[in-house]
Amino acid sequence: MAAPVGASVQSRYLRCPFLGEVNRLRVSGVSTPRAAVVRKIVECKESRIGKQPIAVPSNVTLTIDGQDLKVKGPLGELALTYPGEIKLDKEDGGILKVSKTVETRRANQMHGLFRTLTNNMMVGVSKGFEKRLQLVGTGYRAAVEGKDIVLNLGFSHPVRMEIPKSLQVKVEENTRIIVSG
Repeated sequence: MAAPVGASVQSRYLRCPFLGEVNRLRVSGVSTPRAAVVRKIVECKESRIGKQPIAVPSNVTLTIDGQDLKVKGPLGELALTYPGEIKLDKEDGGILKVSKTVETRRANQMHGLFRTLTNNMMVGVSKGFEKRLQLVGTGYRAAVEGKDIVLNLGFSHPVRMEIPKSLQVKVEENTRIIVSG
């Protein structure tokens, strides 16, 4: 019978192919497989998304106050609080960079996320977003009535939904819905 993982060796390093060559798994020596503790030793890598600079449009104003970011533009104002592992640097020429303050696994996870959230804030307050939807089905229709959108989707009754104040909804040809905001 084979010995449980880590039972015969006090500390063993295993190569983990899906994490790449620089990352390894360390299995601590314990008596049973259930109690085996697996620790991942991560050599921090730079995020492909996180290291890209963010272009700040000329009609957008930024306010960085510690870990708080406020973005104001023609379409509104947004705010976001960053964790301590992430730092914002405003450079000349309307460039914003997101960087890590520490080299931890959590910082790696947050780096790309907060760069993308910041970029989406810039686009949202300057140009806005638009999504086109199409209803597919016999008898499916949509119409805007005042502040509501009315959908006929095969139920015995029409479905009414209130349109949020921050969104604009248009209906083309009864089956195409354009949501923007």
